[in-house]
Amino acid sequence: MPTTFVRVLVVDDFEPWRDYVRSALKTQPELQVVGEASDGLEAVQKSQELQPDLILLDIGLPTMNGIESARRIKQLAPGAKILFASENSDVDVVRVALSDGARGYILKADAGHELLPAIEAVLRGDRFVSKRLKREDSQ
Repeated sequence: MPTTFVRVLVVDDFEPWRDYVRSALKTQPELQVVGEASDGLEAVQKSQELQPDLILLDIGLPTMNGIESARRIKQLAPGAKILFASENSDVDVVRVALSDGARGYILKADAGHELLPAIEAVLRGDRFVSKRLKREDSQ
């Protein structure tokens, strides 16, 4: 039986976070990190070049923020699904991020228990938002 791999691009300007994501994804053999980027412009370029299945994208990036990067990526790599992983919990930022085609948004602080479920949901085509953000939005 052929094994299908999910090609993942990890975008964050904080190298220890990228290291964490790489090691978390190693627990899932079908998830392969095919590239990394540390700023928004590089994210757009690597998305076009690599055509990943999934992009884990931060909001606060140098050269171009994650939301603008996502807009450009959707044009250049339309098959890629975007999951934001950010420290930014501002409800308006989350709404804008999700309205621009991203399928999920998790808080980095909750990644330990939400990263893999979020990836699974986004790859299925479902939307995933950190539980803590849902609670803040309903208040």
